Amino acid sequence: MKTKSLKASEINKEWYIANAEGKTLGRFASEIAKILRGKHKPSFTPHMDMGDFVVVINAEKIGVTGNKESDKTYFKHSGYIGSTTFTKLDQMRRTKPERIVEKAVWGMLPKNRLNRKIIKKLKVYSDDNHPHEAQNPEFVDLKKLNKKNLIAYYFSYFFRWSMFENYAVSYTHLRAHETVLDLVCR
Repeated sequence: MKTKSLKASEINKEWYIANAEGKTLGRFASEIAKILRGKHKPSFTPHMDMGDFVVVINAEKIGVTGNKESDKTYFKHSGYIGSTTFTKLDQMRRTKPERIVEKAVWGMLPKNRLNRKIIKKLKVYSDDNHPHEAQNPEFVDLKKLNKKNLIAYYFSYFFRWSMFENYAVSYTHLRAHETVLDLVCR
């Protein structure tokens, strides 16, 4: 059987909307990067732009852990000698909160020409108003995209925890070809 590679005309692009309120920056950005890249689709091809459009709302309400609110700095250089600019996260949140999410997602995409094409499909807004209602974006639940959350949900749904008290269960070492039943039988 031959592997089918999609053509650019066969790629279907969807519109998703993600709410950043109360989410952690790095975990949120990695899930958004997966959707932008198209890794959530079974027909993923690494050299093509397979991803969907993502609209991020409430970017100013995204959270960070630890002391990053006061310690994290963003670096910018204009190309001229001595023209470096350092901006703190709390200052960036006051002036341009959209850039916090944009820079986090940019750092999680491949560094090539495909990156510049992919990042154009990310639309970030500081509040919950956005001009993309005509595209009918559907809300994406990022908890369902995380493999660990999905396994824990199905495991707790189909089995009672008291049945498996004596088993040592590890969700992080679950291989791609294993199922929840393989996990229980360890």
